[in-house]
Amino acid sequence: MYRFFVEPSQINVNDKCVTIVGTDVNHIRNVLRMRPGEEIDVSSGADGKEYRCGIVSLETDRILCELRFIREAAVELPARVCLFQCLPKADKMELIVQKAVELGAYRIVPVAAKRCVVKLDGKKSASKIARWQGIAEAAAKQSRRSVIPQVTEVLSFSQAVKMAADMDVRIIPYEMADGMYKTKGVIDGLRPGQSIAVFIGPEGGFDEAEIREAMQCGIEPVTLGKRILRTETAGMTVLAWIMYRLECQGADDVP
Repeated sequence: MYRFFVEPSQINVNDKCVTIVGTDVNHIRNVLRMRPGEEIDVSSGADGKEYRCGIVSLETDRILCELRFIREAAVELPARVCLFQCLPKADKMELIVQKAVELGAYRIVPVAAKRCVVKLDGKKSASKIARWQGIAEAAAKQSRRSVIPQVTEVLSFSQAVKMAADMDVRIIPYEMADGMYKTKGVIDGLRPGQSIAVFIGPEGGFDEAEIREAMQCGIEPVTLGKRILRTETAGMTVLAWIMYRLECQGADDVP
């Protein structure tokens, strides 16, 4: 079942009508070659609901659908996870954005740390962010998310630390940290309703001054184990642990 995102104003519950406009029109008509009568899922990204629709007509600039039923999607993590990802080399950020969305991240913040090789500014930055946001939308559709996670503008490390200041849980995996018991304690302590900040360094790791700055602001260094993980692996590891813990809340085998 294909999923598409629309604005709340495009859903008319009283008239049982949903209108799809924009780039999805061409995708439905000419790429997927869908026909009247076929069903699609629609989400507004605002209410956590899934709208099952049947296509009524395919026009040049819009797709008209009949609203058949509504259900609570219940696919989002019960906490909002923000991934502060330091800019990696090449096109690794595309993979990171895609997988972070699949694993439930609510927001992805590109960070220009001291040891980042990639430098983005002006027009180049705007182009990259638009590209990453498009990847986030595609991943949200594929993984049947109820919302499209936001990819923000590129922040400096200090700006990112300030952005995370009010979040409930803040961690920064660091190769010099030790004590897996500490990492386990942080993960085990996660609860629904929290906001969670995860800082992931670039290929060269965090500068010691950045770690000191993070710690001064209450961001806790943790270890991810005995091996050094690549930047594109580290974030996925933490997000997978967070997803497991939060989605096991209430299960008999997880206290």
